[in-house]
Amino acid sequence: MIDADLLLRAYASGWFPMGTGPRRGIEWFSPDPRGILPLDSFHVSRRLARFVRRGQLDVRVDQAFEAVMRACARRHETWINEEIVQSYVALHRLGFAHSMEAWRVDRLVGGLYGVSLHGAFFGESMFHEETDASKVVLCALVERLRARGYLLLDVQWVTPHLQQFGALEIPRSQYLALLEESLGRPCVFA
Repeated sequence: MIDADLLLRAYASGWFPMGTGPRRGIEWFSPDPRGILPLDSFHVSRRLARFVRRGQLDVRVDQAFEAVMRACARRHETWINEEIVQSYVALHRLGFAHSMEAWRVDRLVGGLYGVSLHGAFFGESMFHEETDASKVVLCALVERLRARGYLLLDVQWVTPHLQQFGALEIPRSQYLALLEESLGRPCVFA
């Protein structure tokens, strides 16, 4: 397992771990450029906004953290190995790692997880078993972060999926300045 203090220090300095396989261990990354999702310009399509307003999915926080991680890891190619799962479950128990979940009655159908540190949230991974379930929880996450005064939503790398919401790349130097400013904010996720 990765020590919780080491994980938190790494995030605070712009680094994050990824599993490189069941036997190869962990590698650390600090991409340049870095992907972020600006909270003030988060974009939601009209269709998705209508779906969210209908409230067909129940959004919950921290009800099934480990289940969300394991669902994220079920991809054909994944960086979430058992060491990563155990490390983040421990971080969750300490109150630093959180999940946002989409439920249909009593079935988990989508979710995301990440790390919260002062005014920064570091998104790690998301999954869906129903169309738009991960998008619904991303919208709920952004709403939660805005309401609590967060400054940074780190997405590590920009993907086509995240681009539709306004994700962009910024140089590492700009990212580190934004991170430092975010760490000065006394935000609480829960």
